[in-house]
Amino acid sequence: QVQLGESGGGSVQAGGSLRLSCAASARPFLYYAMAWFRRAPGKEREFVAGITWTRGTTSYADSVKGRFTISRDNAKKIMYLEMNSLEPDDTGVYYCAADMTAGRLGEFSGDYTYWGQGTQVTVSS
Repeated sequence: QVQLGESGGGSVQAGGSLRLSCAASARPFLYYAMAWFRRAPGKEREFVAGITWTRGTTSYADSVKGRFTISRDNAKKIMYLEMNSLEPDDTGVYYCAADMTAGRLGEFSGDYTYWGQGTQVTVSS
């Protein structure tokens, strides 16, 4: 059973920083790619950033480029999302997801099979 668990959410003021973590229960090399998505209040879940586990290829949503950094620690089986210069529009529940399809770093929810429970991020102005 694949399990993903997020941590690191919280409340910060605009301009602040947070680091989210996603721990994977299974051997990460089984996942070709992992990603962070978020759901803002009243909106659809959207792609934030993704990374391929082996090569570390990354992809970012335009709205977070230059502010967020995705990374992974192979030994610890953890994926991170470093979020800087946070804005109120970054508020939402952040989810980590895993995909086992080789050759794809997807940016759609349907590309991912396994999901964590989510962690709340609140940015106040």
